[in-house]
Amino acid sequence: MTALSGNDNSSEDLFMVLTSGDAETQMMAMVLATQSANQDVAVRVLLCSEAGELAIRGVESPEFAPANRSPKQLLNGLIDRGVNVEVCGIFLPNREYTEEDLTDGIGVAAPPEVAEYMRREGVRYFTF
Repeated sequence: MTALSGNDNSSEDLFMVLTSGDAETQMMAMVLATQSANQDVAVRVLLCSEAGELAIRGVESPEFAPANRSPKQLLNGLIDRGVNVEVCGIFLPNREYTEEDLTDGIGVAAPPEVAEYMRREGVRYFTF
């Protein structure tokens, strides 16, 4: 299986921007991202605002039925599959976290690169 990072030249990419601090909203976003990846869609996730806390090492989230999994667990599964997951460029500078606090596999987005990516044909943009 190829990495689903949203950085290749596939004809359909899913760019999901998650800002909500609500765990149930986070879970639905991660479920949809996972299901999209399962359908061979290149997925890219940007975590901003309160949702950026999902990126922090050691921060957990509640589990939800019926799968008894959490948004953080699904996010980690996406990372394991090669999905590009980043925090927005203003997340770390406005908190007491550093890049060392980020979960392995999560980077920091560069706004110019994200803006260029968003303009690409075939990128479907969703926000939660």
